[in-house]
Amino acid sequence: MRVVIAEDLALLREGLIQLLTLNDFEVVEAVESGPELLRALLEHRPDVAVVDVRLPPTFTDEGLQAVAEARREIPGLPVLVLSQHVEHLYAKELLSDHRGGIGYLLKDRVFDVGEFVDAVRRVAAGGTAMDTSVISQLLARNAMQGPVQSLTGREREVLGLMAEGRSNAAIARQLSITEKSVSKHTNSIFGKLGLAQSCDDNRRVLAVLAHLNL
Repeated sequence: MRVVIAEDLALLREGLIQLLTLNDFEVVEAVESGPELLRALLEHRPDVAVVDVRLPPTFTDEGLQAVAEARREIPGLPVLVLSQHVEHLYAKELLSDHRGGIGYLLKDRVFDVGEFVDAVRRVAAGGTAMDTSVISQLLARNAMQGPVQSLTGREREVLGLMAEGRSNAAIARQLSITEKSVSKHTNSIFGKLGLAQSCDDNRRVLAVLAHLNL
């Protein structure tokens, strides 16, 4: 699986290269600025890109800008964005384009190798990988508003994992319950939130996040 990395911190950039290489990814290029990222994405057309939000020259949102421009040329280009802090505006901008795999993780997640590698693979496969901190803040912010407050404690747990991009099987393993129970909870959640049913993991993640007003 071919990967382009964009990270301005040399130590973290080298760490990402080694980590992904050890897990059977081919890092075709690693860059440190927005303009370099755009060129690399258009030149290599990778299976997935791992991109820092803030890149030189201005350290604002060059990573997202380069990704957005590249996706106009390569619709559905899978991108996993890394950020130092939870920034809802950046997450919302990333999720506004529903084509292809998308992910938003805090940089701290890189240190959990299994979780990070799983997120990269999910995004490359066209899925969604949302950081648990983003989901937790959204659920907390909406806990006492509208239909969300009608969810049971278990349904909130399932909703949080669903919004991270987890399949029913993965949710069942995480909560030590059966897939049948997960399916029952998800049906109840969609009913209470007034969302259309979907077997497509990516679509249901986007529906949940849209409901939570990300």
